[in-house]
Amino acid sequence: MILTNVQLGPFRSINTPQNCTIDPKVTVLVGMNEAGKTVFLQGIHKACDALDIEHYEVIEDYPRKDLTRYNKTHLEKPENAIRLTYMPEQDDLDLINKRHNTDLELGFTYSISTNYNNKRSIDIYIDEKPIISKLLKSGNFTSDTVQLVKEATTIKKLVAMLNDLDLNESEQKTHEQLSARTKSIAWDNITQYEVFKSLDELLPKTLYFSDYDILPGKLNIKDLARRHKLSESDPSQLTPKHKSILALLRMADVSIDELSDTDGYESLKAKIEGVSNSLTDQIMQFWKQNENIEVVVDIQSDSKDEAPFNDGANIYLRIKNSRHRVTTPFDKRSRGFIWFFSFLVWFDSVQYQFNAEDEDRKLILLLDEPALALHALAQSDFLTYIDHLSENHQVIYTTHSPFMVHSDRLNQVRMVEDKDKIGTVISENLSGTDPRTVFPLQAALGWDIAQNLFISKRNLLVEGPSELIYLKHLSSILEAKNRTGLNESITIVPTGGLDKIITFIALLGANNLNIAVLHDYDGKSNQKIDEMIKNRIINPKSIKNTSMYTEHKDKPSDIEDLLSTKTYIDYFNKTFEKQLTDKIKISDLPNGTRIVERINRYLKEKNITLRPSGGFNHYLVASTFGSNPPKTIDENTLSNFESLFKDINSILE
Repeated sequence: MILTNVQLGPFRSINTPQNCTIDPKVTVLVGMNEAGKTVFLQGIHKACDALDIEHYEVIEDYPRKDLTRYNKTHLEKPENAIRLTYMPEQDDLDLINKRHNTDLELGFTYSISTNYNNKRSIDIYIDEKPIISKLLKSGNFTSDTVQLVKEATTIKKLVAMLNDLDLNESEQKTHEQLSARTKSIAWDNITQYEVFKSLDELLPKTLYFSDYDILPGKLNIKDLARRHKLSESDPSQLTPKHKSILALLRMADVSIDELSDTDGYESLKAKIEGVSNSLTDQIMQFWKQNENIEVVVDIQSDSKDEAPFNDGANIYLRIKNSRHRVTTPFDKRSRGFIWFFSFLVWFDSVQYQFNAEDEDRKLILLLDEPALALHALAQSDFLTYIDHLSENHQVIYTTHSPFMVHSDRLNQVRMVEDKDKIGTVISENLSGTDPRTVFPLQAALGWDIAQNLFISKRNLLVEGPSELIYLKHLSSILEAKNRTGLNESITIVPTGGLDKIITFIALLGANNLNIAVLHDYDGKSNQKIDEMIKNRIINPKSIKNTSMYTEHKDKPSDIEDLLSTKTYIDYFNKTFEKQLTDKIKISDLPNGTRIVERINRYLKEKNITLRPSGGFNHYLVASTFGSNPPKTIDENTLSNFESLFKDINSILE
């Protein structure tokens, strides 16, 4: 199960509901301090806390400026705080379809809204007519009965119709089973209810972690035991530092009573050190900054210390540096390592509690400013750890560090701003954002990309290196024939895909650069490009797609379709001649307008493997074209590229 969308608000600094799409793997919230990044995480957490501790509180969570007004209507009409939209994965759908006789397909979504009374409302749609059709076929109904009830659109309506009919024994048995189902469910569409209850069992819960949850350097055992007992009636007795130590003890399978038993000192220390060593080993898979440190644990008394540490035994955590042969208090040194270690304690402990009930359920990890105390290179190490976590769980984290953003995954970034008189605003629109908010992304792009873009005042953004090769060589061929090629003052910039093109325009298009765009066309408009045009970030005349320069106008196309089919097939055969037993002929290919897609279908039909992931490497064909360009080329191809170059030259004058 994947969280796909969050609509949060009104909630704290979010005065009006904010809509945010969530990446299937990792979502990064970038913004300045106090912009509302933490607010967004906490808003999600309160809707589905894995430990069922956090809930919405009107006084604490409703925006203060409107609280007096809202309090007058809260009891009668509580507002929604959040709406979460989920998409089941294929394994989930297989389970649901088998259990409920449905035919849900990948892409099916449903939403859960939670109001300020912490009551949920469900938005789910499933057409019961196909299910009724199956019931009528498998329920031993006669053709006469089927004819009389075929207009039923819900199972409840079907039961009502069957009530008025004279049924045979077999039909009556099915009728009674359906009646029993409908009587126990208040929803009009009982399949929607039953499917939702099954999906609810798979719903990913959230875990929230911040700097407040790090482990302390020492804690008094007697005070911890007292607070633990009082917490049964007063949860506030346990602060984050107490909870983090209890988490460590829980992982070591040590109870509070055992901890208070002075006779079992060696056994206790061995248990806790065993867990500490295991966690340190886990960290070292990702921690590359100083591999000579480890966590050591001690339990002893100190009557000369201040209260409460002078009353009985204390548990001490220290960091040992084997290179310098010294130990220092856990909370006094290497804060980055402390954060990393504390996170693992917290995460493993919560997983231990949670997985006792459901071992396979996924989680949504909400990390507030993770690795903030880490060195820049260590933050890069931590990104590797986040990728590791995202293999099994969705991760949403906040940051304002450029080293905590993957420069090749800016599509995962959401901008968070606190705007005057509006409050917190969350957006995927990078261009309309305060430059101070965008700065981490600009830094994350890296100097190599920035330098490439700023080589020229005129830049043509394309999706990949294949476009660069074809455009450069066809421009040279046209110029050799005294025809129009691409103006030599224009720099062709491969960005790595359409999403990257959009990001580059948003981040760098305002730097007094003249930008044009050429992208492949999949047959429909791109929503993000449409929004950029609507917001006047780029002139629509500056955006061209490949279909505009092919024979099949407005049909899906790639840069390869500007070449003649014969030319491309010749270079394809030349590129893969060692892997192919026979050359592919144009007549062998299935119909279509995209040559790359036609070849892919042919390879799949013939079980020809040119790479493990299927299909073939388009760049290899382009590379062959670039290393050995054709001596002659057909007029249609020349005309296609010449028309393109004339348009681009005109745009970037």
